[in-house]
Amino acid sequence: MFFRLHKEGLAISAAVGLFLLVLNVALWFVGTLFFWPVLVLSLAFYALILQFFRNPVRTIERADNQVVYAPADGRVCVIEEVFESEFFEEKRLQVSIFMSPLNVHVNRNPVGGLVRYFRYHRGKYLVAWHPKSSTENERTTVVYDTGFHQILMRQIAGALAKRIKWYLRDGEQVEQGADMGFIKFGSRVDLYLPVQAKVEVTMNQQVKGNLTVIARLD
Repeated sequence: MFFRLHKEGLAISAAVGLFLLVLNVALWFVGTLFFWPVLVLSLAFYALILQFFRNPVRTIERADNQVVYAPADGRVCVIEEVFESEFFEEKRLQVSIFMSPLNVHVNRNPVGGLVRYFRYHRGKYLVAWHPKSSTENERTTVVYDTGFHQILMRQIAGALAKRIKWYLRDGEQVEQGADMGFIKFGSRVDLYLPVQAKVEVTMNQQVKGNLTVIARLD
């Protein structure tokens, strides 16, 4: 597995890298005592930028829409039965993943199929683990129709994440495991599954996109 930078990080990493380069070269020529401390801090900061925008290659060898894969890296923070009011208007099994700034922030399709519904909602920037973040924060809602089941997924902005990106549209056919979006600087993803789904994860478990099985469908 080799290091790969996500396209969302190309511009910012180039701009930050250029700024830090100019700053450190200037300090070198001035001959200030701050050169070495600033150089060390610059390298550490740039490493954080690169790790945040990393995009590891994770290919699902055999697509299977009876298996719901994790759409993001992070920690499972919610597993509960709730009433989903935006699309289904019925009870669903909610599984939520909290992404810290240190996690990979690529979002992937948990299943493949037809995008039956897509909406972008403006909103607040409550902390991502807040109970009302699913309905009040800036977010997107995507409903995947596999032909046998419908799965709803939400990208939710957090207190720091104010840039949600998505790469799909209503009516599009998508592949399981393909990149569907990106959220910058700490955020959350919610999945709303059929209530009969067999959940394969536990609370506070660390999961990885395209690698961890979230649930199995009948």
